[in-house]
Amino acid sequence: MKRLVEELVKGLLEARYAVALTGAGVSTDSGIPDFRSPGSGLWRHVNPMQVASIEGFFADPVRFYEFWCWRFAKLSSAVPNITHRLLAELEERGILRAVITQNIDDLHRKAGSKRVLEAHGNFTRGRCVACRKLYAIEEIFVKVERAGLPRCDDCGQLLKPDVVLFGELLPPSFEEAMAEVERSDLLWVLGTSLEVYPVAGLVPQAKQEGAKVFIVNREPTPFDGIADLVIHSELAPVMERVRLSLR
Repeated sequence: MKRLVEELVKGLLEARYAVALTGAGVSTDSGIPDFRSPGSGLWRHVNPMQVASIEGFFADPVRFYEFWCWRFAKLSSAVPNITHRLLAELEERGILRAVITQNIDDLHRKAGSKRVLEAHGNFTRGRCVACRKLYAIEEIFVKVERAGLPRCDDCGQLLKPDVVLFGELLPPSFEEAMAEVERSDLLWVLGTSLEVYPVAGLVPQAKQEGAKVFIVNREPTPFDGIADLVIHSELAPVMERVRLSLR
């Protein structure tokens, strides 16, 4: 571990344009469960196509909100952990240029990261599916509690959290993410299984563009074989070593 962390830090310091790509594993230390871990993943007892797809949302919005409301409320109370804080510090020091994240929990921004590209949206807001009026997630919570379903004040149509569900196109920020990867000479992947596309495709894109790829994840990923550095570990101990090495 010591040698690998030293190599990771050396790569970060030598990089001209380092970019991070983060997934659900970054936020588990903040008490937010990931999706696929045995025993604790969100999908262990539910079909994601029923509660996390755009088809499922429109087919049964009541069930959608029954599943997500308390989970979104938990996100509201979560606080950044060492990984979020260190990435923000690295950006402030000019070592890291951007964070591309699959997470919707807003913790990178809470930690102080400025250049955050949210490939799957942000849970803190929602929109009307018809007129696109914007609402804070707290307003949506109140509407669900009072009426069972949140509807737009202006047109009466359903409100949907501003997150990307299965079957939806990714937001414009993903195009920005692709441009950042093209510009980078180091892509640092943290806490993601790299099983969800098109975000997972950023890794081979980086490699094809000539960037180094560093992966830190608890489990093996499909792209370990093309990575320049792989550390299979929980994130917190690795990030603590990185922080100490940078001081």
